[in-house]
Amino acid sequence: MRHLIDTMSFSAEEINELLEKAEYFLKNPSCDTLKSKKIITIFFENSTRTRSSFEVAAKNLGAEVISLDVSKSSSSKGETLFDTAANLDAMGPDAIVVRHKNAGVPNILARYVHCPIINGGDGSHAHPTQALLDLFTLRQNLGDIKGKSIAIVGDIKNSRVANSNIELLSRFGMNIVLAAPPHFMPQIDMPKFDRIQDAIDKVDAVMSLRTQTERHTNQIYASLKDYANDFCITKELLGGRDIIVLHPGPVHRNVDIDDEMMRDKRCKVLDQVKNGVAVRMAVLEKLIKGVN
Repeated sequence: MRHLIDTMSFSAEEINELLEKAEYFLKNPSCDTLKSKKIITIFFENSTRTRSSFEVAAKNLGAEVISLDVSKSSSSKGETLFDTAANLDAMGPDAIVVRHKNAGVPNILARYVHCPIINGGDGSHAHPTQALLDLFTLRQNLGDIKGKSIAIVGDIKNSRVANSNIELLSRFGMNIVLAAPPHFMPQIDMPKFDRIQDAIDKVDAVMSLRTQTERHTNQIYASLKDYANDFCITKELLGGRDIIVLHPGPVHRNVDIDDEMMRDKRCKVLDQVKNGVAVRMAVLEKLIKGVN
């Protein structure tokens, strides 16, 4: 039984094949390769883009989607995670997509079910399909990313997106630099900058991250405006540089990226959303049918 718990769940060869299939699905978004298959989505944390993306991907493949409302589920009434897993498994799904505020939950669930588990994000640990769609988007715009450079900017320490991208992009030869205030910087051996201006001339792409205010035990900045003054991606900051801008969403406008930059053709946020459906179609098909 294969699962997608983090980016290391797939080999480099498998990822290349997966992204080739995503390219196919981008051009041919509707097919019935998962007709009669049943996919459950259960998100213990709020989500709009990831959950919708998985559900559209599943329906594009002809699958039936059962979306469980956690606020009304038995888990909100004291049911244990293990009982939740057993009950989900008893429904006979062909795959389960799960998001949880605690790191490690998808891995635990994978031990108690008889179908693939796909991690839609767990705590600050991992968000593998986001990293896969980011890799896809980077290749779409930069070609081979080996030897290219990207700055990951913002609340890196608390970001599962950063964790997954650091592993995946490094594995495919991309140089990564980190730009963040000291309290958002992880203890990791990579080039680091506490001023985004010092990193911008060294990169081909910038990945801005949302400030994970829900994961902060106490207030770091006096206000988000203070943070934006230091780390917001603006058109003025990029100037005429040929740099693409990514963001996992949701974007805090004028905090993570300003309005003008969001309208700039170098901003690839909506491309990421479109690519996310195709990549998740490829993931679902691979895990459920064992094909690329």
